[in-house]
Order: sequence, then C-alpha cells, then structure tokens
Amino acid sequence: MRIQDAGVIFGILGIVVMMVIPLPTWLLDFLLIINFSVALTILLIAMNTKEPLQFAIFPALLLITTLFRLGLNVSSTRLILGQGEAGEVIHTFGSFVVGGNAVVGFIVFLILVIIQFIVITRGAERVAEVAARFTLDAMPGKQMSIDADLNAGLITEKEARERRRKIEREADFYGAMDGASKFVKGDAIASIIIVVINIIGGFIVGMTMNNQGMGVTQVLQQYTLLSIGDGLVSQIPALLISTATGLVVTRAASDSNLSQDVLRQMLSYPKMLYVVAGMLLLLGVFTPIGILRTAPLAGLLAVGGFRIQQTKAEEAIKQQVQAEQEEQEEVRSPESVVTLTHVDPIEFEFGYALIPLADTNQGGDLLDRVIMIRRQLALELGIVIPVIRIRDNIQLRPNEYVIKLKGVEVARSELFLDHFMAMSPGIDDPRVVGIETKEPAFGLPALWISEDMRDTAEMAGYTVVDPPSVVATHLTEILKRHAYELLGRQETKQLVESIRNQYPALVEEVVPNLFSIGDIQKVLSNLLREKVSIRDLVTILETMADTAAYTKDPDMLTEYVRAALARQITHQFRPPGQPMTVITLAPNVEQTVVDNIQHSEQGSYLVLDPAISQKIYQSLNEQIQSLATAGHSPLVLTSPNIRMHFRRLLERILPDLPVLSYNELDPSVEVKSGGTVTI
Repeated sequence: MRIQDAGVIFGILGIVVMMVIPLPTWLLDFLLIINFSVALTILLIAMNTKEPLQFAIFPALLLITTLFRLGLNVSSTRLILGQGEAGEVIHTFGSFVVGGNAVVGFIVFLILVIIQFIVITRGAERVAEVAARFTLDAMPGKQMSIDADLNAGLITEKEARERRRKIEREADFYGAMDGASKFVKGDAIASIIIVVINIIGGFIVGMTMNNQGMGVTQVLQQYTLLSIGDGLVSQIPALLISTATGLVVTRAASDSNLSQDVLRQMLSYPKMLYVVAGMLLLLGVFTPIGILRTAPLAGLLAVGGFRIQQTKAEEAIKQQVQAEQEEQEEVRSPESVVTLTHVDPIEFEFGYALIPLADTNQGGDLLDRVIMIRRQLALELGIVIPVIRIRDNIQLRPNEYVIKLKGVEVARSELFLDHFMAMSPGIDDPRVVGIETKEPAFGLPALWISEDMRDTAEMAGYTVVDPPSVVATHLTEILKRHAYELLGRQETKQLVESIRNQYPALVEEVVPNLFSIGDIQKVLSNLLREKVSIRDLVTILETMADTAAYTKDPDMLTEYVRAALARQITHQFRPPGQPMTVITLAPNVEQTVVDNIQHSEQGSYLVLDPAISQKIYQSLNEQIQSLATAGHSPLVLTSPNIRMHFRRLLERILPDLPVLSYNELDPSVEVKSGGTVTI
C-alpha cells in the first residue's frame, strides 16, 4: 500500500513538474500513448459498470486526467514553438491521420471539438446537474423508506446502515460529477485556444527565428500540421473520457453491464426487426439506392429476428419445464410440509356463485372494499389489520361465504348477488316480499328482495343494501369484535416502533426498562376487547410509565389507561348532541360485587353465586329493553373498583354492552340516569 500511495503522489507531482520542465520528445511520445491508453481504459470501465457507485473514483480521476492532458499540451507547445517538432506521435497524427493537409486537419479537429464540446460535454454536464439535484431532493424520502422498512422488521440495522451509506455516497458522487463535468467543458475550450496559439506562435517563431531557410508557406504548413496533430492527440482521449462521463451519469442501476443491456433490450422485440427489414427493402426498390445495397442488411435483420424469436420460445419452454421440476422437487422435499403449518390471520372464503364479487373483470370491488376496511379500522381502532386472504372454496354452498380467524371459522352467511337486502323499519309492509334471512353483522331480520322490488321497499321505509355492502359491513364488525386477537407481540412492536422517531425518550423509557412488549400487548388487547381505540398510543405509554411504580398488573394498568383516555371513551359512546343515558348499579349490587372479588397471585377475579348472577342479568335486561324502547343505546356506569369485574361478568352474555366507570367520563358531559340494576 505504501508503494501504491507513493506512486500516485509522485505521479500527480510529475504532472505539475511536467508543466515547468521541458520534456524530451521520446518521453512526450511515451506519455501521449499512456494518455490515450488511460482514456480508453476509463471508457471501457464506464461501459461495464452496473451502477455509477461502482466507479465512484471517476470524478477525481476525471480531474487528474484533465490535468495530465493539459500538462502534455504545455509540454508539446514548448517543443513545437521551441524546436519546431514534437515527437513521432504528434507528427503521425498531423501527417498520416489528416493526410498532410493542414486545411483538412483543421476541419477534422474543429469537428471533434464541436462534437465533444456541444454534444457530449454539454449533455453530460446537464445530466450530471439534474441527477445531483434530483438525488438530493430524493434523500429525505429514501431515508424515510429505510426507516419504515427497519421499523417493519423487513431489514436489519446493518442493512439499514448500508442503505443509508449508499444514499449518502450517491449524493456525494452526483454532486462531485456535477462539478467535475465543468473540467471537461473547460478542457475543450482550452484545446481550441492552445491550437490557435500554436499556429500563430509557430508562424511568428518560424518567420523571426528561421534557421532552416524555410519560406512562409513551409513555415505555416509545418507549424499548422504540428499544432493540429497536437490538438488531435489531445482531443481523441478527451473525447473518450467525455463519452465515459456521459455513460457514467446516464447509467441507471442494472443487473448487467452496458453491452448486455443494449443487446437484451434492443433485441427484446424481434418483430420490430421484420419491420425495419421491410423498410430497407422498400428503400432499395423505390429509391436510386438500389436493392443490391439494402437487401443484404434487410435479410440479415430478418434472419436475426427469426432466430431471436426461436431462442425466446425455447427459453420460455425451458423455464416452464424448470419451474415444473422445481415445484415437484419442492413438493417432494421434507421442508415443504412446514409451509402447510402456516395459518393466515384472516381468511375470507366463498362459494363459486360469489366469484364475481371478487373478480374485477366482472365488476367486483371486494378487494377495494377490503382496503377501505383496513384503513377504516386503522383510523377507528388504531390497529393495522393483517392482509386478508380471499379465495374461493368449492366445499361451500354456491352462495355461502365464511370468515375465519387463524384458521377457525367465526362467521358464516349466505349472499345473493342478484338480490338486495331489505331491513324493516319496524313495521312490515305486506307489499315487500322476498326471501327471509338475517342481517349477518347485527342479526336483524331482513329480506332478500329482487331488483324490481327495490323501489317499493325504499318507499315503504326499508333500508336497502347491495350485496357487496352487506359483506363489507359483516367483515368490518367481525374484525372489530376480534381485533384484540389479531394484535400479537410482533404487531405491538411495530406500533411502538412507529412512534419511536417522534417520541424517542418515551419509547426508550418504557421499553424495555419498565415493560416488555408482551406487557404492552396485554394492555392494548384489553382495550381492543372493549372496542376502545389504541390510536393514541403516546397517551397509553405515558400512563403506563407513570403508573409503573404502583402496579405491573395488565388489568390494573388497563384501568389507569382507560381513565387517561376518558375524553376519547366518552366521545366514543356519547350520542351526538345529547346527554349520556346510562344504567347504574344499585349500592347493594356494587357491594355484592366488591365482597365477592377474590385475590390471588395470578390476579383478582369475581366469584359470584349463580342465583345472584341470574338476578343481575334479568334486571339488566329489563333496563336495556326499556332504554331500547325509548331509543337510547344501552350503557352501564359503575364504580372504578368494580368496572373490570362487572364487565367480565357480562362478557359472555352481553359482549357488545359498554361498561364505563365514573373515572372514564368527561366532566363536561351531561349524564342522565336511564335505570338501575337491582337484586
């Protein structure tokens, strides 16, 4: 490494010294050949890189090669003006390449400069500038994408650091390329000026210091050829490096190099080659070019297109056979059985008559509705519902569908796609006839009516719903009811990580110093079990952190969290613009519950006499019926110390009945008694 470092350092110092100390002609020839070789090497490397960062040294290399080329120009100019010669390489380019004609040479040199300066250099400069700007603008979005993948567990911390480092290197690379491209532009301008100076200076030197007795024409011819030869020797490597600059800044990330991409992408449409071959034949037939000049190339293109089509067909057959073989091998392998043990969190299966419900080609919008359901539950409950597996099942009846959670059926119903579901307003209309059924989400009596009966039902006050809406409502209610089962430790970790960026101090204090992910999951599951939104996760974690010194019991923590979410819970169950009508417990009922709470190492639980429980159920049912008749939604209000136990008492009998404590009411809300439970 020391020898290599010393070689680079002395090489750059040699370029600077070369501008000051005159070089012999043999050394100048050797350095000019090196310059051409380096330029060609850089071009070939640029063509074979798959992405720009594989040639990250290119901006610095561009500066060094430009400086090296300018140093050679200074040395060659010193020899041309001082000795009237500049070595065999420049003499060869000035005489052999341009045929010894100064006018032709100057025109060729001018064309090269125009190509490099106007076409390649300016284009590469513009592309580098735009790429640098867009790379810097895209950095925040890319960083957020990496953070999201890291929080979701899709990548590791090491992979995230590598991706961030790559983004930083891309920004640095394109920024450096934006500046380095200016050197190429300046080099093209300098080459024109140096050639003009060499021609004019050589003419003056040749006329004033003419030791060989040459005439004006000979002097002009000699110095012009040498100057143009010097310009061509410099401009050809410069043109190669300019082309490499354009290739590097226009190179997008790919899995292969430039030659492979060109061949694969340009020849990926073999039928287009037939079109080109036909156009060439027409050009040869109907123009003076002649069929003899266009027919060979047209035939070559046609044969090439035919061979490419054959190759593609053979590759497609090979891939199909290989895929079948791999599938068979996978089935035979012992590891394939492991995949059969995987259970989808949510499954929606339906009979063959309901396929149009999910088939977008037949107008089905079930997939779009599922997306909206997941968005709705994320807003209402604060939980990200897993992907719902939708598939048909020939074992079901044609119009039947089943909803499964973790492989177990939780709901089943029938659907008629050519009918509408009509729910009575309370008074049945004899004119509305149909197939009797029950609304699957809430169990209300309903009818499946034909489309001809729809207007009659709506005029009679019935609520008429189309089949996709029936399924969507049913699925939504099932997911709400079982949301707490879908929240595991992995999902809880993702929720906690989602707020880490905005509240790092809170997350670092709670997890894992005070609570584990499992403890948080239990609290969140308790809230979801009673359909309390966990969207305000910051308040939940803040409350758990504040009460960690008093208790670690998930049930007690849940009660503290519910009190902290009092405004949210009150708003959730309060009728808009009306006072809350609640059912309270008589003092003797509350005291009975308190007296029968048992405490153990595993927690506290309620042990109530079955006769007393039955009396509570009967009295509560009477109060619920009374409130329903009056048009109020039932809601039970209890003391904070028994709310959890009373809720568990009612959980199996009345799972959807909200039970609140006094601590969970917003003080600004008016509360009205709607009845009292007695025993």
